[in-house]
Amino acid sequence: MSSREVAADRGTQGARPGSARIWISLAVVLIAAGVLWRVSGSRQESIEQPAGEAVRAAPPAPALASAPADARALAGRWVRADHPYVLEIVVPTETEVPEAAYFNPQPINVSHVELREAEGAVGVFVELRDENYPGSTYTLTYDPADDVLRGVYFQAVHRQSFDVTFVRSPG
Repeated sequence: MSSREVAADRGTQGARPGSARIWISLAVVLIAAGVLWRVSGSRQESIEQPAGEAVRAAPPAPALASAPADARALAGRWVRADHPYVLEIVVPTETEVPEAAYFNPQPINVSHVELREAEGAVGVFVELRDENYPGSTYTLTYDPADDVLRGVYFQAVHRQSFDVTFVRSPG
């Protein structure tokens, strides 16, 4: 039997040469994609919701055109009370833009920062845009009596909101 006849005979049996390699390659690609998906998810913040807390969106507050004197209290390094996540806030002068940095523990991109005022209290809105943070936000209000930032963290991936508190870091 010639090599052409052998090839033709294989074709009549329903399997093409190399099709097993295609299936094996496809399986390897799918397994690799699954591993990468799980590994990339390991950077994501814990989203366990404490018992009894309602899921809700943070209420909007008007942005401040410039930083009033009491907004200067927002400046500094803040650590979330329930996790070692750090929020650093730089409060601007009248001509500057507010800045913030966020760490979990590695830096997470902060895409937007606004100083806000609601019901006589100053606060800050921070939007995160990074891997596993596609628009997650913090809407926080400063409590001068306790020197803390309190508010809501909206976890965009799972569309859940959590009450959070940040305490001022001494360093």
